[in-house]
Amino acid sequence: MSITAILIAALVVGGTGLFIGIFLGVAGKKLAVEVDPREEAINDVLPGNNCGGCGYAGCSGLASAIVKGEAPVNGCPVGGAPVAAKVGEIMGQSADDAVKMVAFVKCAGTCEKTTKTYEYFGIEDCTMASMMQNAGPKSCSFGCLGFGSCVKACPFDAIHIVDGIALVDKEACKACGKCVAACPKKLIELVPYDQKHLVQCSSNEKGKDVISACKVGCIGCKMCEKVCEFDAVKVLDNIAHIDPDKCTNCGKCAEKCPRKIIQ
Repeated sequence: MSITAILIAALVVGGTGLFIGIFLGVAGKKLAVEVDPREEAINDVLPGNNCGGCGYAGCSGLASAIVKGEAPVNGCPVGGAPVAAKVGEIMGQSADDAVKMVAFVKCAGTCEKTTKTYEYFGIEDCTMASMMQNAGPKSCSFGCLGFGSCVKACPFDAIHIVDGIALVDKEACKACGKCVAACPKKLIELVPYDQKHLVQCSSNEKGKDVISACKVGCIGCKMCEKVCEFDAVKVLDNIAHIDPDKCTNCGKCAEKCPRKIIQ
């Protein structure tokens, strides 16, 4: 190949590259989407965990929603009040004090307090085990399976399996909701951090069936409901429920509960 042919080829390739570069540069400016500077500022103060606990696809998604008015300035459960205050300052809004929430496992059926109807040798995953007979090997079909799907889902190391059931570390929990979504039994819910009295059971079975399956499960006796002076406790579908907005944490329901399932 002659030197002339090589030079021509080089010029053609170089010219093509230059043309594409100029074209992309012009197109980038013409088609660029203008980003509100507040969005970038909010994204900078958000924790950056991208946990999805706010209901959006990461921190950038929440920042965009806040700027558009689609999400509140205190929409980040991980950042809490300090981050909400910074976001509110950027948006020129007052950040209402958000109620701090934590995950709570509605089951107290430890290895000592409940039994197994059979041995499970499958994949150690709660979703897989829940598809087996009786919704899992435990005698209570509503109880925590203890295979740690919630533990694997938690990005903050705030939940662990202790004595066969999931236990939440309130101080480490950021209320992102990942464990709530991961539990196939729907045993985990977000509750106010300051709520002192919670029903640690989710069984809808009748009293005699609960007693045969678990030493501490709620039997729906309504003694907690009768003793509550603030109408905060209701027994629905054989299980007690405490309304955090009405509960004053007086502790009478816990004292009266014969099963000691109100922690």
